[in-house]
Amino acid sequence: MIKVQFPAPVFQIKEQDGKEIIYDGLRKQWLKLTPEEWVRQNFLQYIIQTKKYPSSFIAVEKEISLGELKKRFDILVYDHNHQPWMIIECKAMDVELTDKVLEQIVRYNISVPVSFLVITNGSYTYAWERKGSNLIEVNQLPEFSLK
Repeated sequence: MIKVQFPAPVFQIKEQDGKEIIYDGLRKQWLKLTPEEWVRQNFLQYIIQTKKYPSSFIAVEKEISLGELKKRFDILVYDHNHQPWMIIECKAMDVELTDKVLEQIVRYNISVPVSFLVITNGSYTYAWERKGSNLIEVNQLPEFSLK
């Protein structure tokens, strides 16, 4: 498990039609503040502020094809060559990170091959490095390099 120390929140949150919405600076839009979105926004701030991953190398909630199915990944980080490097699956804090969640991100990895796979529910975070056909659990997220 990876210990994540989230930075102090810098979110813009407001109420609209009786529901809380949060501004996503990467997508440049207001979104319904669901429990999963809360985790996603906090994890984005962690990888941008704490891990220093450039925001210009991060995509959020984009559609991918899994055979005939259309799915959406939560966060994809590109490397310095603009190739997919890390995929992150976010779940609400009350969702247990089971083998089913790992299987979900492994399926995404078939369509979008990456070096690192991460699952988080805000309380717990696990990551694996893909080495050939093997997944090796890592105890910290890798440093981002522009080289």
